Amino acid sequence: MRTVVSLAPNLLAAVIVIALTWTFAFIVGRLSSSLLRRSSLRRSLVEAITKVSRLTVWLVGALVAATLVFPNLTPTKLLAGLGLGSIAVGLAFKDIFENFLAGFLILLRKPMRIGDDIACGDLSGQVEHISIRDTFLRQRSGELILVPNSYLYKNPVKILTDRAKRRISLEVGIAYGEDVEAARKVISETVEALSTRETSRPFDIFTTSFGSSSIDFVVRWWTGSTPKEEHLSRSEAVSSIKTALDNAGIEIPFPYRTLTFKEPLKLSPDGEERS
Repeated sequence: MRTVVSLAPNLLAAVIVIALTWTFAFIVGRLSSSLLRRSSLRRSLVEAITKVSRLTVWLVGALVAATLVFPNLTPTKLLAGLGLGSIAVGLAFKDIFENFLAGFLILLRKPMRIGDDIACGDLSGQVEHISIRDTFLRQRSGELILVPNSYLYKNPVKILTDRAKRRISLEVGIAYGEDVEAARKVISETVEALSTRETSRPFDIFTTSFGSSSIDFVVRWWTGSTPKEEHLSRSEAVSSIKTALDNAGIEIPFPYRTLTFKEPLKLSPDGEERS
């Protein structure tokens, strides 16, 4: 009973410190949020910095309150205990802290924006939100995936819509017996007339290789960077080139295969193979 009575002033002082800490954390959070929103920082990064600033105030207030309640607990002992505890907590929550740090780095670097279409490993979709722990990725089929930030930070990320336009490629093959230059001219005229092509940039047509059954071209042109714009442009190009080559009488060959047999085949008089 005496111990409780003797600690009453310390407990009252600790309660006052906690109340002041709550007030100060609220003020710091509102002030930092108000100042940072005027900058060019992302909204998610502003929220993250605000949370960290409040957490720092609460940590300092908790340390002060703990030393008031337990006078024998010196700051040195408290910091030493925190050091050992932080190692245990760090090992237990390694993945959480890793995602937290990766989220900060992603928000600071600004490698991608809300609304960008990205591809990372087997994942692809549109970025809807970037939090301090994960990135909300909306797949083109409609599902929402929460991707840990550490996954995006550690692996190569392809940002498809980093620019408004991007170049796409299409392979076209013609039969060996066809005139290569005539086919090039037909393809060139067709690509030049595409409605989905970016006309401010040139397109390319290269003869690339001797295929198994065709002479192969690679056609490259610029169009919109979103997946839908790419699909529309590629669809128009395939249909238009096929129609143009057909109208010009230029063959797009099927794959040819030559079969050889160890023994000659014996045919019946009616031309059917005998077993």
